[in-house]
Amino acid sequence: MAAPTVPSGTGTPGTPRVLRAMNDRTALDLLVAHGPLTRTRISELSGLSKPTASQLLARLAEAGLVRTRSKERGRPGPDALLYEIDPTAALVAALSVDPRGVSAVVADIAGTVVGRARVAADPAAGGTADRTARLVGEAVGRALREAGAERSRPHTTVIGTPGAIDPRSGELRYAPHLPGRRSRTLRTEIAEALGAPVAVENDVNLAAVAERHTGAARGHDDFVLVWVDDGIGAAIFVNGALLRGATGGAGEVGYLPLPGAPLARGGPGAYAGADAGGGFQSLVAVPAVRRLAGGAPLAEALADPRVRAETGRRLADGIAALVAVLDPPLVVLSGAVPRAGGEELRALVERELTGLALPRPLLRLSGLQDDPILGGALLSALARVRDEVFDTG
Repeated sequence: MAAPTVPSGTGTPGTPRVLRAMNDRTALDLLVAHGPLTRTRISELSGLSKPTASQLLARLAEAGLVRTRSKERGRPGPDALLYEIDPTAALVAALSVDPRGVSAVVADIAGTVVGRARVAADPAAGGTADRTARLVGEAVGRALREAGAERSRPHTTVIGTPGAIDPRSGELRYAPHLPGRRSRTLRTEIAEALGAPVAVENDVNLAAVAERHTGAARGHDDFVLVWVDDGIGAAIFVNGALLRGATGGAGEVGYLPLPGAPLARGGPGAYAGADAGGGFQSLVAVPAVRRLAGGAPLAEALADPRVRAETGRRLADGIAALVAVLDPPLVVLSGAVPRAGGEELRALVERELTGLALPRPLLRLSGLQDDPILGGALLSALARVRDEVFDTG
């Protein structure tokens, strides 16, 4: 068998160039994780010698990736310089797109949010082909202005949106909830509006990324997040990676056939209606819960013991089907319905699951207070930009 080739410019594994790049990335990751550190502390955490740590820090400072922030005071001996990620190395944008508008945050490469914006979608404007791209461009522009970086462009932009993402092309296969539905060209249109590359990701998958980072799934490599909001979806983590499916449709449980619900027929177009055309979504999405209470607001509806009990039973039916197939150790409930129902709804679902499925996973409410979709988009954008900018090989 022929020996594998190494792309030009990347170096051969084990060569000084590759080893330097690996050491650089180790130091940069430590600064991201711990914040400002002394050269001595970087040496201790990385296992590198002090001379090697000094050389790489000088190299990273020259490349504009680290800077000295201040001196540590109050300790015996001479003051020690602190090193930190240079936040000016790159900006990222993270967005959440829904039928009501676009939310955007801009952050520096260290992860500090420096600008926010929300642009509402005018229902009267209709679904013009470039409407979503224009809203995204406006939201990012406002966030950049708030950050004082209106003349800058994000190095990396990640957008969370309903719909299935083709795992090969990265394009939306469908997105019926969006204002303007030319989903197959949406990524290109947004990239043109921003003048920078764009990655589009399923919104529920991003919520699960955020949950795994700082929420109820922290420390778990295997879990399912069930999103119960105006729409229904699931994100599935297996061995620390998202399960996407052959066409990107893994987790589209709104279509799941359940007793008491009409079958969801008609393809993606049926998914856009208030009752999703049938299936799991027609039983437990926000409009369905409100109908159980005669149209009352969601919080008021779920305060009614009868409505809460029926919603818990319906949720348990759908979750039991997921558990029977996937056998996850943990299921996290997220979205407007679990948030409004709180611990009482979670406990009802847990009790109803008894006897419906043999495996008994942990069942937790989301541990996140802020928008989990936007948070997951930001985490994804930061991971992408660091992989590119921190590569010194």
